[in-house]
Amino acid sequence: MSGTTPQAWLGLDAAAARDRVLARVRPWVETETPSRDEVALTALSRRIEEEVRALGATTHAFHAPGFGRNLRADFSGSDATLAPLVVLAHIDTVHPQGTLATLPFRVLEDRAEGPGIYDMKTGLALAVEAVAWLHGRGRTPRRPLIFLITCDEEIGSHSARSLFQAAADVSYAALVPEPSMADGSVKTARKGVSTYALEIEGRAAHAGVEPEKAVSAVRELAELLPRIHALEDRAAGTTINVGVIHAGTASNVVPARAVAEIDVRAVVSAEAERVHAHLLALRALHPEANVHVSRVEQRGPLVRTPGVVQLYQHARDIAVQWDVALGEGMTGGGSDGSLMAELGLPVLDGLGARGGGAHARDEHVLLEDLPFRLALMAALFETL
Repeated sequence: MSGTTPQAWLGLDAAAARDRVLARVRPWVETETPSRDEVALTALSRRIEEEVRALGATTHAFHAPGFGRNLRADFSGSDATLAPLVVLAHIDTVHPQGTLATLPFRVLEDRAEGPGIYDMKTGLALAVEAVAWLHGRGRTPRRPLIFLITCDEEIGSHSARSLFQAAADVSYAALVPEPSMADGSVKTARKGVSTYALEIEGRAAHAGVEPEKAVSAVRELAELLPRIHALEDRAAGTTINVGVIHAGTASNVVPARAVAEIDVRAVVSAEAERVHAHLLALRALHPEANVHVSRVEQRGPLVRTPGVVQLYQHARDIAVQWDVALGEGMTGGGSDGSLMAELGLPVLDGLGARGGGAHARDEHVLLEDLPFRLALMAALFETL
């Protein structure tokens, strides 16, 4: 690889490499797949299954009622004695059905746009296309590959946890083609993410006639919010956000119930558990009000372990031979990579495309980055 470029190593010019990836991802983007759209997610999963089977994969589908369909695709490697690499990807997006009407797939001068194109359908397309490129040249990955393509990552990947465990038990490491950092760096650390539901039960009464008989759930919530936010420790990287609040039925009724959703992010598990203990210990100030806190989602942090560093250095050394400086970084967002790291595997995340607008109306990937990402993925499959 030394002294060449990603395009030269691929044997493709930049336009051809770019167009291969775009041709792969376009029909996936044009199949809108919001989380919990079981029909749409199943349809796209079936399409992708056909594509990877054409490349020689053995596939197993797992129906997830109410969510869609998870897919495992196994590719053989040149050395069957080696433990596999796991490739983690998801096909659900945060965009509702109908988004294509105002955010269609389109290719502009420097970017391609569309719902889910950045997070993370292009990343999956890069991984599949890397296998296709190797296949077309009579080459194979060094290790067997296990692709786990999930349907509910944006809402916690609850339907796929057993699939992660089964793959982690037999695998060497995990590669995650989630979007890269904004500057193109891969992700060697992620904050852990926990989501909590806070429910307060009081007693309703007419706000004008019998306010003395009421126990206001909103007033109790207002008293608790400063105590919740005081648990933050920005210096330690721990952040807390109360992002959604529901309460009340009418302005003239003292509310009997209030609900809040709390997002907690932490760099290390000890911080997450500190906050967890304090949240579960929250009590109402009024003796007749009740507070209930439950953790509804949890992903531990992706920690920069020696195994993670080894994977990163391998990728960095490949990039250096193409005169590309591949950096590393940490992000506050979670991914399935965090779940696999909790199961003991080294994880290299952020191998997907550069771009921006994740979860937003300007979601896009940068075209000039695609040849490098395709070559890097293929080279990792062939050399790790």
